[in-house]
Parts: sequence; structure tokens; C-alpha cells
Amino acid sequence: MSEPAVDTTALDRYECRVCGYVYEPDKGDDKHNIAPGTPFAELPITWRCPVCSAKSTAFTNIGGVGAASGFKENLGYGLGVNQLTPTQKNLLIFGGLVLAFLFFISLYGLQ
Repeated sequence: MSEPAVDTTALDRYECRVCGYVYEPDKGDDKHNIAPGTPFAELPITWRCPVCSAKSTAFTNIGGVGAASGFKENLGYGLGVNQLTPTQKNLLIFGGLVLAFLFFISLYGLQ
């Protein structure tokens, strides 16, 4: 028996296209007395961006915390790297830099 699909868009983060502020439902909005856990769709009609006072229509869904970054239609390209979360991408990039540095330093042992 399969489990019913869970709607995860309720707790997605939304970014203001004007100033870059990110509304995170887990944190809420202290400035406008919005309790933590309030989904973006349940915000009052009068709610505005706490940074630039833009209307809620100026916000775009950027997905949940840890979601793969980028446009959804582009996630299938890039040898699978586009499907990595930002944390995984950071580990891949900085891990590669550390490995390259260690290989470079090991060249001193060839004397």
C-alpha cells in the first residue's frame, strides 16, 4: 500500500523580487507578528515585505530549505550536478579545492 503524497509547497520559502528578502515559514515574521509555522499562502492580505514594503505578489516561490537551487526545468542538465542541494555543491567545490591543494603540496615530496 503506498503512502499518500505530501504537499510540501505549504512550507516553501518565498523571496521578494524587489529586495531579496526571504520569507521562511519556520521563522515567521516578528515585525508583523506572524507566528512561526505560518505558510506563505495564509499570510494576511495586508502583509508586506518587512524590508521594502512590497506586496506579497512581488514574492516568488524558491522551494524548501535544502532544495536544489536553480530553475526546475534546468535541473536535468549538468551531469546531475544541478540536482545537488547547495550544501552538497559547497562540499563538492571546496572538497575539490582541498584535494587539489593537497596534491600540489605533495609535489614537494618528490625531491
